[in-house]
Amino acid sequence: MTAEIVLSNARIVLEDRILDGSVLIRDGKIADISEGASRTGEDFEGDYLIAGLVELHTDHLEAHYSPRPGVRWLKMAAIQAHDAQVVTSGITTVFDCLRMGSDEDGGFEQGEMRDMADALAQAAKENRLRADHRIHLRCEVSTDNVLDHFLEFENDPQVGLVSLMDHAPGQRQFQTMDQYTLYYKNKRGLSDEAFAAFCARQQALSAKYAGPHRTEIAKACAERGIAIASHDDATIAHVEESVGFGIRLAEFPTSFEAAEASHAAGLSVLMGAPNIVRGKSHSGNIAARDLAERGVLDVLSSDYVPFSLIHAPFVLSDEVESVSLPQALAMVTATPARTVGLTDRGRIATGLRADIVRVQRHDGIPVVRSVWREGKRVA
Repeated sequence: MTAEIVLSNARIVLEDRILDGSVLIRDGKIADISEGASRTGEDFEGDYLIAGLVELHTDHLEAHYSPRPGVRWLKMAAIQAHDAQVVTSGITTVFDCLRMGSDEDGGFEQGEMRDMADALAQAAKENRLRADHRIHLRCEVSTDNVLDHFLEFENDPQVGLVSLMDHAPGQRQFQTMDQYTLYYKNKRGLSDEAFAAFCARQQALSAKYAGPHRTEIAKACAERGIAIASHDDATIAHVEESVGFGIRLAEFPTSFEAAEASHAAGLSVLMGAPNIVRGKSHSGNIAARDLAERGVLDVLSSDYVPFSLIHAPFVLSDEVESVSLPQALAMVTATPARTVGLTDRGRIATGLRADIVRVQRHDGIPVVRSVWREGKRVA
């Protein structure tokens, strides 16, 4: 039997404009978009109808699994809590970040993230999940064991994105020591001597491992057709290296020159949606809003606040004259989907998956009213 749903009297946000009308969903896909007189169906009462959000970088699953230092939550319960939070934020496709590589700076023991991936696969098989969950491996290339962790995912079809990270002091995210000192000395109560020793160890590990590990992981991803992201590029040299590795996504560039060079080279420049909502970076780097004004912001991620992914596009379109609401919403729908090769979603267009979100706005803050994934209501 053919399953049909009509969503009527909606403000439909397309990639290039907003139109008033209705959407017909048939067998989980968008079958028709009609402007003007609405069909009989579920009345949106003039609410926005947007494509389901596509989240490429969120650390929130790890936060549910390890909500406090030294605490490990039941993996399946953590997954379900995370899934509920992302779906009610309008996210229908999510790349869950799993950290590869551990050292005294943090991370997980070998096998923990492999077990998490197995639990994700089980949750999907048992129909526990409302969003479409995929895996983003965050590879800390300066750790000595990152390849051991990465190899545990050698044949995992859930992996759709891999980022190459190096958080050693004095470069990339921490080009100056002010924020690094706040993160690793003040918050941990380290003495000057202990902090100096910590920094020296991190820099030595980076010098020894970062280059070879970056090359080996990038090669493996290219062979498997997995999208690769750079992380915290700061210089033209970093961008040139990323281009050489075939990287598609530039996550959180820390300078204007790196962001502009990445965008010019065809990489999608990603910044945090919390950065847009707050108006600044939590780590003291460049503001995402400034990149939007320069025309070099392509993708937003919720990073550490899932709801920010639906909130930020409205803030951006309100506060940056050159960015319309359709353009801002494309940063959380169409562009991230294209960047990782998902051509079946991210837009309101006939023939695509009916991943759809109903959104109202009250006092400037969006309210997610309903969510459909492949035509099935999930929230």
